[in-house]
Amino acid sequence: MSDSILTPVLPQSSLAVPARKADTPAKIHDAAQQFEALLIGQILQSVSEGGGWLGSGDDSASSCATGFAQEQLATMMAKNGGFGLADLIAKGLECGQQRGS
Repeated sequence: MSDSILTPVLPQSSLAVPARKADTPAKIHDAAQQFEALLIGQILQSVSEGGGWLGSGDDSASSCATGFAQEQLATMMAKNGGFGLADLIAKGLECGQQRGS
């Protein structure tokens, strides 16, 4: 087995994370809502694995429709309060951002 040296594809300067401005409370809350929608979507997906709530899911059209419906339901639930996680997450992120300043 030969020894080989791996060289990075990107120069080190391009790997640095650029400085960013503080996120606004609206952006933080939107990200928290998206995260809550993702969690709700995962719950809905696990529920539908047990037999489906929009049909059997045997064909690709049914599977696609079920996935789309789950995504839309999860998004709308999160935007209308969901489980209340988005508010808690946003408050935690805003508090952490203030401490880091």
